[in-house]
Amino acid sequence: MRHLTSFKLFRPLAIALALSASPVVMASEADHREFDATLHVPYAASSAARTFTLAFDYPHVERQQEVSWKLELLGPAGQVVQQWHGVQRMFQKPVEVKVRWAGRAGLADGVYQVRMQAVSNDAAERGREPDLSQESIERLLAAGADALVEQRWDLAIGKTAQPAMPAFRALPANKANAKGGELSSVQLAAPAPGSLPYTVYFANLHSQTNHSDGGGALGSCSGSQAPQSAAFGPADAFAYARNKGLDILATSEHNHMFDGSDGTNTSASPATAKALFKSGLAAAADFNAANPGFLGVYGIEWGVINNGGHLNIFNTPELLQWELNSSGQLIGDTLTPKGDYSALYTLMRQRGWVGQFNHPSSSGQFLVGGVPLGYTADGDEAMVLCEVLNTSAFSTNTSETETGRSSFEGACNKALEAGFHIAFATNQDNHCANWGASYSNRTGVLIPNGTPLTQASFIEALKARRVFATMDKNAQLVLTANGRLMGERFSNSGPLNLVANFASTSGRTASTVSIVEGVPGRKGTVSQLASTADTTITPSVGEHYYYAKVTQDDGKILWSAPVWVTQTAGGGGGDTTAPTVSASQSGSSGTIALAATASDAGGISRVEFYVDNVLKGVDSTAPYALSLDSATLSNGSHQLTAKAYDVALNSAVSAPIGFSVSNGGTVQQQLLLNSGFESGVSGWVATAGVINASGQAAHGGSWKAALNGEGAANTDSVYQQVAIPSTATSAKLGFWLKVVSSETTTSSAYDKLKVQVRSGGNAVLSTLATYSNLNKGTSYVQKSFDLTAYKGQTVRIYFEGVEGSTIPTSFLIDDVTLTIQ
Repeated sequence: MRHLTSFKLFRPLAIALALSASPVVMASEADHREFDATLHVPYAASSAARTFTLAFDYPHVERQQEVSWKLELLGPAGQVVQQWHGVQRMFQKPVEVKVRWAGRAGLADGVYQVRMQAVSNDAAERGREPDLSQESIERLLAAGADALVEQRWDLAIGKTAQPAMPAFRALPANKANAKGGELSSVQLAAPAPGSLPYTVYFANLHSQTNHSDGGGALGSCSGSQAPQSAAFGPADAFAYARNKGLDILATSEHNHMFDGSDGTNTSASPATAKALFKSGLAAAADFNAANPGFLGVYGIEWGVINNGGHLNIFNTPELLQWELNSSGQLIGDTLTPKGDYSALYTLMRQRGWVGQFNHPSSSGQFLVGGVPLGYTADGDEAMVLCEVLNTSAFSTNTSETETGRSSFEGACNKALEAGFHIAFATNQDNHCANWGASYSNRTGVLIPNGTPLTQASFIEALKARRVFATMDKNAQLVLTANGRLMGERFSNSGPLNLVANFASTSGRTASTVSIVEGVPGRKGTVSQLASTADTTITPSVGEHYYYAKVTQDDGKILWSAPVWVTQTAGGGGGDTTAPTVSASQSGSSGTIALAATASDAGGISRVEFYVDNVLKGVDSTAPYALSLDSATLSNGSHQLTAKAYDVALNSAVSAPIGFSVSNGGTVQQQLLLNSGFESGVSGWVATAGVINASGQAAHGGSWKAALNGEGAANTDSVYQQVAIPSTATSAKLGFWLKVVSSETTTSSAYDKLKVQVRSGGNAVLSTLATYSNLNKGTSYVQKSFDLTAYKGQTVRIYFEGVEGSTIPTSFLIDDVTLTIQ
């Protein structure tokens, strides 16, 4: 293979190329294609010269690629000091490009930065011989901006001034899981008097076993394993990680590989797939029972890479799936349409599940409404972590010295700017049998002192965003804001004191420290607020978030979780007092009345009602109440809680109230979530603005779905996906419809609403009815349809409105139910 590289230098450069000998991985599905580029920069060295390593890979790509790359040395002020660029051909094997830098040559002491940008194109599209000029490479990088990979790493030159750091002794770490019964230096570091009342547990929250494409033996593992083919499973992974001194290991199996295939195994047995998933949950529970002080977490990694995005779900007892076998059976417990992140977030929030964005890209992933990393309120509640750094997924290193690492801070910042309340995590994505051992990076999880390490306490910490990410397992970083802990959301007025509390139990010091500031929902870019560990500011009125970032003297980096601050005008320290709330309930059949009493000096913004930890509805106006159809609950005991939020975003949860449901006669069950739209879009997928509480009145409550009404050609839709049990003896769809139209014709149907049953893949199975402007009226009319023919199937209850004239027609839909017996 010819080395196709040219470069422009400010001083002489020696460059060497090394090709990896890794064989082609077994899988070849288009779903798993993604160009990957990483950069390794030695932070400090005894000599001035350094070697920078650029590594490129493109798993499962079908044609030869040309990687156009640029490397820049940036000064402390961000100016370009030196530059290299080139083109590297690649096909079926990873490649490395090594760039040797001769040294400082007169550069002043300080912390510099090396930045790599790279983009991949099909070699055939670029012509037989690539243009190696800098102008051509710059043009290709600019043209491929949506797929461009950028990595940045710091570089210390000469002596660097150490920033002043506040006195902070490391929080105690887990003593129960000390290897060999001895305590590590971190575990011996007792908290200072009056310090934070938390214990740190060190975790790797991203790995695979032979339940999907991981668990490969170290002697032969060089890539993804064929699903369910490798030697080692979850119990092996937990034992290995515990032996290596980890406190928490999450095995996150690819949800679509439980059929034993990278694609779709049409002969797969749903029972076999679900049994494998249940066995993983049991393996974690059994190992944890036998090994107190260690937590094995068995979860799923949902999604695909190409035109998708991977995310972990840490606490689902259900196997989420989108694949069907040849009999049309779902190869899992619960249907989640492929690529529908909005619907997945809604399901996660309803179930109380929490997730992590895995190795996120700033473009082309986690699309909602066509927007990468698109924000939804449900997603904000469900997604709690973002991987800021990963080590090589196929590393076989067991000495924690892996140099293949990828940074995703830019994508995580984009998610924060979109409005997600996420904390940083760093993991290893192990596919080989070296769980947690390839590098020294960990996610630090803070659990209150005296609270046992359990699945429940772990999930509670994630929901509180009480974590930090570190490349050094012997270091900690905890951000406080006016004494409030990272992860918190609070209102403030007046000064805000931000303190980056850093501790190293192995003698490392901080080389640089940054306090980073951003604005949730702004969709902009973050900026460095301060380069000191202790800084006091008075923020502008409005929403802000802040996090701390520390680079150690060995180049390893730590990221704190953010704090989110609502700055208000006026003096004082802001409202930090949670509201008071209590819940009550009456009725056991028919309509069950849920109520809450909530109060706060600053006012209540909303009250959420939960039954068995599932959100049932929201009320933002006192008296706080919700009507619930008893048919939506099974007969027997249930538990009600209410969660109140004040205007400063402080919240409180009521004491649980037990109640019973007794549906008389033939038991009926209502399958649709949020049937009256009172919880907004929760449970539904709809065109923007369709579900609302404005304009025309609802049939019941305040919210309804209002399609069209623009007086111009447009199409609106709203649907919910639901599984109708095969054991149902009947299934009945019901809803209330009101057609409001300014059309005066009595013969022409210009604007139409179709009521349909569609498959999970969105194919139309049946059009139940079509309504139009000819059906206009002044009141809601109830409609019903028999859907018994669809029992045993997962379908979409789909409403599609098409407006085709210049005179508006609105189709108002409310109180949609799907009742089975």
